[in-house]
Amino acid sequence: MLGAIAGDMIGSVFEGNPLKSKDFPLFCEDSTFTDDTVLTVAVAHAIMTDGDYASALKSFGLKYPRRGYGGFFQDWLESSKSKPYNSWGNGSAMRVSPVGFAFDSVEEVLDEAKKSAEVTHNHPEGIEGAQATALAVFLARKGSEKNDIRNEIEGRFGYVLDRTVDKIRAAYTFDVSCIGSVPESIIAFLNSKDYEDTIRNAISLGGDSDTMACIAGGIAQAYYEDIPEEIIEEVRKELSDELLDIIDDFCSTYNLG
Repeated sequence: MLGAIAGDMIGSVFEGNPLKSKDFPLFCEDSTFTDDTVLTVAVAHAIMTDGDYASALKSFGLKYPRRGYGGFFQDWLESSKSKPYNSWGNGSAMRVSPVGFAFDSVEEVLDEAKKSAEVTHNHPEGIEGAQATALAVFLARKGSEKNDIRNEIEGRFGYVLDRTVDKIRAAYTFDVSCIGSVPESIIAFLNSKDYEDTIRNAISLGGDSDTMACIAGGIAQAYYEDIPEEIIEEVRKELSDELLDIIDDFCSTYNLG
């Protein structure tokens, strides 16, 4: 899941400053982790403990405030109740990569992705966005070829994945819906040559940069099994000891490099 977190951090400075180029510095003094990272770690924590996704999301969200949470999610965080709010947004997909790394069958991955999503994002599109992302991570981890990943996701979810990053880029605009950003994030991976190229593809679309790079980055880590050491070093410098401990425990538990 470090691939997802690195994508979030690299994309964090471009969310309000959309970029239509792959030529940009990976890190700067303003690069930081956002809600994507916090909630990804929360999902990993839930998987390793009691499986209570709602409690983990609330606990970590409240512990790390002002990280760019959406309005509806912020209201959910501050509420004494945990009723889902029928969201179709990409928040369900940005946090789900640990599911794809932790479970060992398609059925388990789809079921756990649904559970992790529906505590907030119980709209069908919100659930499917999480499932598609987690399944792409799982298939990549299990050694599937890109064409097989494309065909599986298209067949199950109806996403159109035969487009290219170059063709999408010209007309693409900021879109926080699952249906309008998850397919493009998966394409950023499918059109890539390595992990870094995946992140550059996702950000260059000029959309919800941190979240799209987070989604694409988790899949790329699973597929390429290699994140440049300089990226890992920059990411680890920014994270709290608590977040790092959970990440390291998760990677050790599930044999991730």
